[in-house]
Amino acid sequence: MPAGVMLAGMGLFQGSQAAIIPVSPNDSLQQVITQAAPGDVLRLVPGEYEGNVVIDKPLVLEGPADRSAIIKGERKGRTIWVQSPDVVIRSLTVTHSGLSLPDMDAGIFLDKTATNALIENNDVLNNSVGVYVWGPHDALVQNNRIVGTTELRVSERGNGVTLWNAPGSKIIGNDISLGRDGVFSNTSTKNVFSGNRFSDLRYGVHYMYTNDSEVSGNISVDNDIGYAIMFSERLKVKDNIAFNSRDQALMMNYANGSEISGNTMVNAEKCVYFYNANNNIIKGNHFEGCDIGIHYTGAAQGNKISENAFIGNQNQVKYVGTRYDEWSVDGRGNYWSDNSAFDLDGDGLADTAYRPNDVIDQVIWRAPVSRLLLNSPAVSVVRWAQSQFPAILPGGVIDSAPIMKMPETPSLKKYKEMQ
Repeated sequence: MPAGVMLAGMGLFQGSQAAIIPVSPNDSLQQVITQAAPGDVLRLVPGEYEGNVVIDKPLVLEGPADRSAIIKGERKGRTIWVQSPDVVIRSLTVTHSGLSLPDMDAGIFLDKTATNALIENNDVLNNSVGVYVWGPHDALVQNNRIVGTTELRVSERGNGVTLWNAPGSKIIGNDISLGRDGVFSNTSTKNVFSGNRFSDLRYGVHYMYTNDSEVSGNISVDNDIGYAIMFSERLKVKDNIAFNSRDQALMMNYANGSEISGNTMVNAEKCVYFYNANNNIIKGNHFEGCDIGIHYTGAAQGNKISENAFIGNQNQVKYVGTRYDEWSVDGRGNYWSDNSAFDLDGDGLADTAYRPNDVIDQVIWRAPVSRLLLNSPAVSVVRWAQSQFPAILPGGVIDSAPIMKMPETPSLKKYKEMQ
């Protein structure tokens, strides 16, 4: 925790003794804030307080552990607007912000000057954006329950957390639902998004131009897309879970030079969609029960893909391209549930290569109506010819060293425990 936040949380500020000020619903909260000294702790008793307050000095604003102190906004603007560094907002219910996205309305708005802000253990309910992190360094938003408004269509709602140009800021351990996106990050760096749960959203994580950052240990349930990673570089996307995604569990769109590892993606139209995502390491992930395991297109290249498990997907790989692409690294490939191979030498690797696509698959990608011919004698003859003469196979994915045992990962174990 940043040093300034630690001092505020202990009731100290810059070496002086801070006051603990009880606040009741009969008081004007804004007036109490204005009269408080830097470092004071404002302790709110249960009840409802008028919102649209501005905090322009280092303070601790906290309520009872049951979050029964409610700060209700005016249904326009920002319910709490933080303009000072070293502010703590803890154990409150914050609600009823404005609903204007262009005006950046929010339940809690952290301005550029809100360095080291700590927003924790709050209920942030029925706002536009729940917490807007607009430019401060090293803010921490953790262990909050953030529920959006149902008054608007999904496309008109705000995000659970919106983050813009906030280097070093972290979004950890929050439960976010019923907004547009769970966390939307744009033009930032060195951020951590970890241990959050996302449900009933468009995207769980929506990531744009955010480099050198981490998305780890999150859970996405019943969202259109679990994790949309776009136009970003040098990321660690690891140990996340996504299930029951309506479109894609994981999207990698122009995301480059990153490590995608230990994730479990189950039951989606596409477990993973790769579009021009280059020079990534995709290792130790679990892709199960999707219409397509990986849709690999847009000239994606330079990726190292190994030790992943492809389990029971209707199509393990949809590869759109004409190049040959090797999916094994240092003599170890991936596990394929439909690969009925042998391991006669007992080295844990299949004795023959695995090719997830053939000429017929290529035809189907280009002309879906051709599925009607899948059971025809002509298709059977073409597939027999390919098995006898591999040289006529089109370019595509080749796993030269499929592994024989399905890898078990911590995220897979956690997913099974959730079922």
